[in-house]
Amino acid sequence: MSSRANADWFTWANAVTATRLALMPVFFWLLFDTNHRAVAAWLLAALGATDWVDGYLARRLHQVSDLGKIIDPVADRILVIGGLLAVAAAGGVPWWFALVVLAREVLVSAMTLLLAAFGAARIDVLWWGKVSTFALMTAFPLFLLTTNSHGEPLQVWQRDVRWACWTIALGGLALAWIVLVGYIGPAKRALSLGRAARHSR
Repeated sequence: MSSRANADWFTWANAVTATRLALMPVFFWLLFDTNHRAVAAWLLAALGATDWVDGYLARRLHQVSDLGKIIDPVADRILVIGGLLAVAAAGGVPWWFALVVLAREVLVSAMTLLLAAFGAARIDVLWWGKVSTFALMTAFPLFLLTTNSHGEPLQVWQRDVRWACWTIALGGLALAWIVLVGYIGPAKRALSLGRAARHSR
């Protein structure tokens, strides 16, 4: 495929994003309809670990597309929210933690929609935002691996890993809220650029 600054919708990067989204129902099925909690956890870990792959392919293969710029952050939101609610529903994480993460994701989504409604220019995803998403998507499967579906007592390794899991989860959550505040400046500039573009027409 030839190198283009703005590629068509069918690119390897977009295919990776679509595949990650398509595997979410498989994760839900494994977690809630089978006894393979560990397999579900590893699948969720793989979905989180491949968060960087689509962006890397788009840049490496010169296949950056307008569609990719939209569906990549949308996929991140779906994976975080879907994984979070599923892990909480399965008893892997306390609901208070799930609700704090969910509140942040709702605010990000609302801000994105409002900016689009007011004609703001597109905002690039902040690198630290990707880091916070990666941390949370690392913590969610660890929460599953360190809990048991039928109330069995935790093994020694599960208790030890759970402490590390909370360190990653709380660090990722704190960073996610800091990044949200960091979007305020770029959002204001995006609104100004959007207004200027409309007035110049």
